[in-house]
Amino acid sequence: MSTDDANRRWTQSMPEAYERHLVPVFFRPFAADLATRAAALRPHTVLELAAGTGALTSALLTEMPTASVVATDLNEAMVTAGSRREPRADWRQADAQKLPFEDDGFDLVVCQFGVMFFPDKPAAYAEVRRVLALRGRFLFSSWGPLASHGFGAAFQAALEQVMPDAAPPFLQDVPHGYSDPAVVAADLAAAGLTLVGSEEVTLEGVAESAASVATGLLTGTPVSTALQNHEDAQALQSAVTQKVTDRLGTGPVTAPMTATVYLAQRQV
Repeated sequence: MSTDDANRRWTQSMPEAYERHLVPVFFRPFAADLATRAAALRPHTVLELAAGTGALTSALLTEMPTASVVATDLNEAMVTAGSRREPRADWRQADAQKLPFEDDGFDLVVCQFGVMFFPDKPAAYAEVRRVLALRGRFLFSSWGPLASHGFGAAFQAALEQVMPDAAPPFLQDVPHGYSDPAVVAADLAAAGLTLVGSEEVTLEGVAESAASVATGLLTGTPVSTALQNHEDAQALQSAVTQKVTDRLGTGPVTAPMTATVYLAQRQV
């Protein structure tokens, strides 16, 4: 499996940890914001890409209870978990670069923190353009630089301290590796989409503990795959968790998290 494939795929064991430790802290606050923006566009048919376990899916259906929402994810494990958690949506396993939908079928395509995982972003955006109705919109978000995410930065620093020569670069390279709006705009244009607007959004994340965040990142993301090959994986995880706690503190912890929200449409 290539590095790109490994970074895109979640194993069967990851969604539970992802949902338990990461979704409430990282994703639910931004899901509420993105769902409000989506509702203001008044779509009737919505396609969600990289839906994960359904944090945004639920927020969309709460804001737009009469809309038809199709939620998709590349990973079968996520689709299974998401369909159990949010049965109001129509869940489908789908690759964003090869969508199994007809042309012009959706008023809105939405994606929260998923575009960073598309290996060929213009190809995925071309698929978005194809399935969008003529006056449809593409609403999506991408994390800012790793330094702008208090939890992620603390975790990566701990990883590099514990594993100075072999720290997995997943956070830096993938979730936080697509943070330049100029690059995003160029990729959209290459696919026949026009960037209508972008806005930097900073929200506060609240976690029950630094250990919970570390557990989520260690076991609920592809970082876990990188650690599995180490004989002392358990000891490494314990050391990273302690260092994250040393950095963020004990008890409930908060940290700022920055993302950029983009809105695009088909080129006229």
